[in-house]
Amino acid sequence: MTAPDQAPQDDAVQIIARGPRAAAEAAAAAMDANPLLEGATYSILEEDEDRGVWRIDAFPTALFEADEIRRQLADYPDLKTVTEALADADWLAMSLSGLPPVREGRFFVFGLHDKGLAPPNAVTLRIEAGAAFGTGHHGTTAGCLRVFHDLLKAHRFAKVLDVGAGTGVLAIAAARTGSRLAVGTDIDKPSVRIAGENAQVNAAAARFVHASGLAHRRVAATAPYDLVFANILAPPLVALAQDIRTALKPGGIAILSGLLRTQERRVKAAYLARGFKLKRRLHRDAWATLVLERR
Repeated sequence: MTAPDQAPQDDAVQIIARGPRAAAEAAAAAMDANPLLEGATYSILEEDEDRGVWRIDAFPTALFEADEIRRQLADYPDLKTVTEALADADWLAMSLSGLPPVREGRFFVFGLHDKGLAPPNAVTLRIEAGAAFGTGHHGTTAGCLRVFHDLLKAHRFAKVLDVGAGTGVLAIAAARTGSRLAVGTDIDKPSVRIAGENAQVNAAAARFVHASGLAHRRVAATAPYDLVFANILAPPLVALAQDIRTALKPGGIAILSGLLRTQERRVKAAYLARGFKLKRRLHRDAWATLVLERR
């Protein structure tokens, strides 16, 4: 039985907060760290560059989640927060029609609605919008694809691990560009299923494991890896620093994302303390992607 505070909302709503960048990023970081909002869906972007206005859009799916998001945002008085009703609609269909294909270097990520638009020289990745994270539109996924494209100019990665794979787009990108082994993990069973289906659609030899952390036998058995993707949140990135180091061979590369720019120093410090060297950072909107080498 669904508890009263976990009941789904009768009417879909969107919670919008606008204000200066520092306040928006701080509020987003607080939402990331709030265990009650672990499954919350939200985005942060720059709405008006001239006026310095940043915007958070949150889409709660339960009454308690909506209340907690509003409570969290209320801690930041510089943000003006409103709640708007969403009209009854097929939101998946609308999101598909509104999501253009993504081009990041050699990678072209698209949905079925954009079939046929891929440039002839692109590595095509068909990923549909749905229940799992990672269509290439978010600044974290796009950042990972961009730095991976740049790394491939000088390196090849025979064995790749994707921690928190979501749709599997990063592991699939590795498999489609020559990695002989591409393994993805996720703590969410539906995401593992979706990633496997995406691998089949893209004719990619990537496999996915339902696992929390990197100790699963099917992950550990093929270590060490040449490259580890971890496009997750900042707290688990910090917690997994030693495990990711162990999973990498000396000289191996870690591509980390899912963190806000305000969280970059904390994440970077955790990896530098374990013998990593920062090779590159990439910023997309409020998000950061870090490339580190295990020394």
